Amino acid sequence: MFYREAGEFKTSYVDDNQTFPIRFDRYRYYAVLAVAFLIVPFVINDYWANAVLLPFLIYAIAAIGLNILVGYCGQVSLGTGGFMAVGAYATYKLMTAFPDINIFFHIVMAGGITAIVGVLFGLPSLRIKGFYLAVATLAAQFFLVWLFNRVPWFYNNSASGQINAPERTVFGQAVTGPATEAWATYLFCLVFTVASALLARNLTRGAMGRRWMAIRDMDIAAEIIGVNPLISKLTAFAVSSFFVGIAGALFFAVYLGAVEVGEVYGINKSFLVLFMIIIGGLGSIFGSFAGAAFLVLLPVLLKNVLVGTLGWPTGLASHFEIMILGFLIIVFLVAEPHGLAQLWRVTKEKLRLWPFPH
Repeated sequence: MFYREAGEFKTSYVDDNQTFPIRFDRYRYYAVLAVAFLIVPFVINDYWANAVLLPFLIYAIAAIGLNILVGYCGQVSLGTGGFMAVGAYATYKLMTAFPDINIFFHIVMAGGITAIVGVLFGLPSLRIKGFYLAVATLAAQFFLVWLFNRVPWFYNNSASGQINAPERTVFGQAVTGPATEAWATYLFCLVFTVASALLARNLTRGAMGRRWMAIRDMDIAAEIIGVNPLISKLTAFAVSSFFVGIAGALFFAVYLGAVEVGEVYGINKSFLVLFMIIIGGLGSIFGSFAGAAFLVLLPVLLKNVLVGTLGWPTGLASHFEIMILGFLIIVFLVAEPHGLAQLWRVTKEKLRLWPFPH
């Protein structure tokens, strides 16, 4: 079989410890990137960009960030929507205060601001954990939404309380505002998604990732063997919030263009991203992508089938989508707690052994 290590010889520790040790996996990864960068931009249209690709890319970044905190470090968080709002409002203030700076740097700086806010709200994790930490991050969610609603400075004293993304260009092509094109916004988000995945993959496979997983598995034992819980937990909150802030900035500036914090970044957004990593798989970068793809594609598929094909009312179809989502979450928690990532790992292992008995 082609999906085996037979004939592949590793001559160094670096080669043996690479992300994709099997040559076929590496070629498949390069092929996916080639299709994403070189083919999709030429065939994409507005519907596919706005309904599928942009939400998938942005939610994948948010899921990666939350997975670092919950899946790798074991710190439960229900404040993802609030931290996405921090990234959105930080980007808005930077775009309006420094219009001459490229939006790429605005989004990265917004991620850094969100990381600082995440560290501040991560301080309770040093004394509490589990359910109590989840309640503390839930309080952060409500506080941040309340803050952005009640302080006019954040939305530049707009009478409507809504923030609108000014038009910005990258290499002469608009990526925000009404003059954008589908391929430009797609490529802009794709660059951030690929960079976030590579950065997260390297962090979780390195010394920092091992410290996070030691805290997750048993924090007392980790502290005994020399892992500093203060640094480990706060770095997990910082890195997680950085990615979530970037996702919130892209969601506002590139995808929607105008948001009102209570409607867009409410508690539903926090639960949606949490469901993504539960279904995709905790402690897995691939699981973040799988969960985001599943929860982005499922509503589109159901809407096309129920409304477009069967003629159901839109309201009834939306309620039915929620019922199916809840049922699937229960199924995954009971049947496969490690999510789609574990199913993918099992499939690959069986393929490597086929046709021999397992």
